[in-house]
Amino acid sequence: MSQAPALPVVLLPVGVDDDALDACLAALDAGTPPRTRVWLADDAQAGPRGLAIIERWLQRTPLQAEYTRRQQVIGEVAHLDEMLRVCAGDDVVVLAPDAQPLSGWLLQLSACLARDAAIATATPWCNAGESVSWPRLGDVSPPPLDSERTALACAAMPPIHPEIPAAVGHAVALRGKARQRVGGLDASSYASCYAALIDLSLRLAGLGWRNVLCETAFVARGGEGGPSDGDMDVLNARWPAWNARMAQFLMQDPLHEQRERLASLYVDAGAPERQRELFL
Repeated sequence: MSQAPALPVVLLPVGVDDDALDACLAALDAGTPPRTRVWLADDAQAGPRGLAIIERWLQRTPLQAEYTRRQQVIGEVAHLDEMLRVCAGDDVVVLAPDAQPLSGWLLQLSACLARDAAIATATPWCNAGESVSWPRLGDVSPPPLDSERTALACAAMPPIHPEIPAAVGHAVALRGKARQRVGGLDASSYASCYAALIDLSLRLAGLGWRNVLCETAFVARGGEGGPSDGDMDVLNARWPAWNARMAQFLMQDPLHEQRERLASLYVDAGAPERQRELFL
């Protein structure tokens, strides 16, 4: 009998918000299969309370977790690129420091990559995910009040995996082989992972890879990510068509049908018999 492929490695750069870190780690434990490989990498960001939260979590988590801490700050893009280089050709999922994954999220992202070898990046729904935001396009909404119901509705979505302009930073699955082809993140040009991930997505698309929505998964977030000063100037100089493409996507809303379908499934998922079906 063939063995199921290993799940992607979860990469979590540690931020300075201790409450967000605590919530993220709790969500990881609740919604991720035991023994999943998780790497918490600290670019000298966590303070005493954050370090205590990490230490307690490492002692009790069912995940196969590792924590590293740099002695000096090198910046979020260089730090994440260093993590990606260590992972070499492995598929990974990068989480934002304030992300809160819902049940089944990693299994769904892994299945998304497996369905189409041309997919280089897969981004799940998010309450604050710009092009992949739900319930409304481009809006920042509070995290779902009923996370299990939301996860169940997502899992019932047809796995079409439509194209999106670029990966969004709340959570993104990256195919290792594709990432190695384009050389990783450009830490010399961008100060924010927000812009560096867009640039990476556009380079991948230029080589024929796909950046898609994983409509069967949801990762909540406390707020919307954004670029550092000067990042968008660099991005627009390198990719002159980017602004127009993104504006056209937001105006035309090609994900409207998927968004409406998810809303309908969310209503249906409220039935008690559907709730009992949530993720083995």
